[in-house]
Amino acid sequence: MRLHRNSSYLALALVVLAGRVSALSPEEHTPKELEAVGVIEHLNQKVDLNLTFIAEDGYPHALKEYFHAGRPVVLNLVYYTCKMLCNVVLNAQVQALRKIDWTPGEQYEIVTVSIDPTENFELARSKKASYLESFERPAPGWHFLADNGGNVRSLARQVGFGYKFDEGTAQFAHPAVVFILTPEGKVSRYLYGVQFKPLDVRLALTEAAQEKFGVTDRILLFCYHYDPLARGYVPFAQNIMKSGGVLTILLMGFFLYRLWRRERIQAALNRGMVTAK
Repeated sequence: MRLHRNSSYLALALVVLAGRVSALSPEEHTPKELEAVGVIEHLNQKVDLNLTFIAEDGYPHALKEYFHAGRPVVLNLVYYTCKMLCNVVLNAQVQALRKIDWTPGEQYEIVTVSIDPTENFELARSKKASYLESFERPAPGWHFLADNGGNVRSLARQVGFGYKFDEGTAQFAHPAVVFILTPEGKVSRYLYGVQFKPLDVRLALTEAAQEKFGVTDRILLFCYHYDPLARGYVPFAQNIMKSGGVLTILLMGFFLYRLWRRERIQAALNRGMVTAK
């Protein structure tokens, strides 16, 4: 009986890992350990930027200090002593962001908050040092925070992040998800799983930045759209066809202009030859 229960728990834990607890059919039984664990998307909802957390310096800081005009925010809800899932998600995030030629603190910000109220700013500081080293380039805009007075629960509710502490394992059960917020603090996109495509992250940041990035990124966003079923960005065929149609018209116009110009030059030369005779 115990073996069967543990096997069921493991199977559902894998579902949580992918952020798909809500996709379970009503007939499937959810173990007690995973009740209330999952994601309910709150797109376009603004989080309370006045919530305070304990930063690496040991002092309380409001979330609004990490939100700046033109800079979207990557939000992580993890815990620093997690032995598995949190590190997997953060490592995948680092791998994706390292392939994007943007710097945290310039084009965007990263805010990582511990969901464990027992973890302090010293753990946050240590975790930050570890991940800044793995990032392998300056990241002045990556902030690691500890809870302050239970505010992380409020933040989690606002972004729809459900998690639960399991007394048996002394660990938190939680989904694998990264949140992308606008510079004003609105939830713009959810990125699920333990692997992130650099293009998905780049497009999610571009989308959240509200046209503050360059023309190239806006063109990419025009050609791709977020597909909830694929949980990522896919080519938007209609826009690509439109772009292709416009490009075809421009090319045809260019060649017709060249042909017309050549004929005019030739006609002028012919008139000149007739006059000379």
